[in-house]
Amino acid sequence: VQLQACGGGLVQVGDSLTLSCAASGGTISRLVMGWFRQAPGKDREFVASISWSGHMTYYADSVKGRFTMSRNNAENTAHLQMNSMKAEDTAVYYCAAKSAPQVEYRWSGPELFEYWGKGTLVTVSS
Repeated sequence: VQLQACGGGLVQVGDSLTLSCAASGGTISRLVMGWFRQAPGKDREFVASISWSGHMTYYADSVKGRFTMSRNNAENTAHLQMNSMKAEDTAVYYCAAKSAPQVEYRWSGPELFEYWGKGTLVTVSS
């Protein structure tokens, strides 16, 4: 499975932005999908993950209540809706996918995800 994230850009503090991840070369319907981000000089960190069906989501504390992850298996896509953005949300955002049982979706370690796309840069300006 190949993943490609898009939708990054320059926004202001308090703005909203939606990232999308398009998959090709296979179906994501039985993969846990995740979003990670990496700020300059920092390690890659977990942002959100979502179960096969999309009914269950898991968020990092830093984005809980502001970000919403969703997926559309029919379109082979995943999305990250980011609201009330902060300067500290500035990072390169990556989508990732992992083989896992249907009921297991709370995966947060980047080393656990098998498939990665190239990142998309999000810059939040104050």
